[in-house]
Amino acid sequence: MSEILSPESDRLLLRTWRDEDLPAFAALNANPQVMRYFPSVMTAAQSHAQADNIRRFMHRHGWGFWALEVKGGAPFIGFVGLAMRADDLPCSPCVEIGWRLAAPHWGNGYASEAARAVLATAFNSLQLDEVVSFTAAVNQPSRRVMARIGMAFNGESFLHPRLPQGHPLQNHVVYRLGRQQWRAQQC
Repeated sequence: MSEILSPESDRLLLRTWRDEDLPAFAALNANPQVMRYFPSVMTAAQSHAQADNIRRFMHRHGWGFWALEVKGGAPFIGFVGLAMRADDLPCSPCVEIGWRLAAPHWGNGYASEAARAVLATAFNSLQLDEVVSFTAAVNQPSRRVMARIGMAFNGESFLHPRLPQGHPLQNHVVYRLGRQQWRAQQC
């Protein structure tokens, strides 16, 4: 088991997952508004399985999708973090930054704030050369977060291989940020 890194943010705790996070995570994943840019909502069993996979990865590598908590406020509002993608996606192998927050916490800048802390961990502590993010082309809220945290869209797109031909979410866009570009943005 690796020591788990803890990115820091002024208003947020990015932390390991707790068993008491699971009901809130299941509710988040069952919300059609939250999951509108995913193929479907998740059952509680699917949500718990995803949380278990996230926790196993984090304990093995020391990083991953951190549970997100508002300091002095909500104990669990979603996750923000990093995942290794070495599968059938055209942008793989890569390390992806991603987030999923409960709808009542949208519009507070939490995704961007936490993602900036995660990028600092990715480039300073993990010494990654690049971080990518991808989403359905129609997912403007996530695309705005990607731009706000300094990632660039250079026209790179792909048809998601796990979605059926013609699915409205099949067309995905890729945003990238290299360590050198990130460091230049910090000045």
